[in-house]
Amino acid sequence: MRRLILAIPLLLGACATGPTLDQQLSTFVGQSEGDVVTRLGVPVRTYETEGRRFLQFEQYRTVIVPGDPWGYGGGYYRRPWISPSTYATVRCDLTFTLRGGRVESYAARGDGCGY
Repeated sequence: MRRLILAIPLLLGACATGPTLDQQLSTFVGQSEGDVVTRLGVPVRTYETEGRRFLQFEQYRTVIVPGDPWGYGGGYYRRPWISPSTYATVRCDLTFTLRGGRVESYAARGDGCGY
């Protein structure tokens, strides 16, 4: 019984996945443009309007898409082999809005932003 009690914190710790994207990006609010560039690199695009400056960063990553264990097709004509896993590239565009040289807000768009 004592071993089970000692193992519970280890099991709960194994479920932890780390900070969410929103939690990571929120650390940029209030930071200077130089701090953002130092941490993320040079933005791919910048735009200025109405006293605001926008910095856009693109992130790409490759993910594995599992194959279909039942093969291609369906029903009676299902082929008796496993379709192979494939790779896909997902993208996440991060845009930071700066006012007065400091990050005011951020936005994340794309199918690769949910990691």
